[in-house]
Amino acid sequence: MAIFPAIAPTYGTTKQSQPAVRSARFGSGYEQRTQFGINQNPKIYSLTFKVSQTDSDTIETFLDARGAVESFDFTPPGELSSVKVVCRQWSKTIPYLNRAEISATFEQVFEP
Repeated sequence: MAIFPAIAPTYGTTKQSQPAVRSARFGSGYEQRTQFGINQNPKIYSLTFKVSQTDSDTIETFLDARGAVESFDFTPPGELSSVKVVCRQWSKTIPYLNRAEISATFEQVFEP
């Protein structure tokens, strides 16, 4: 299993949750809800890396090698344990000489 390089994202990371829930509404206004699936609450991380050109090349090479298909281990900022994620989309901006900014979305996956 691949492990994301030890390059920390910039502060301002967003962690999104949207549990899978099925609901049924009844005529009296009553609503019944239940969780759907085993792993029904995957997280989505929106990350920004403001790093040197060298570190941005490391990140980009790593993501290119996975091809938006292969999962990898990532330890989110402020959390102690890693999660398996895939990155289906990222972009790179070069605002200054020898500096780069990578914006990426990591989606948690559940696999053995």
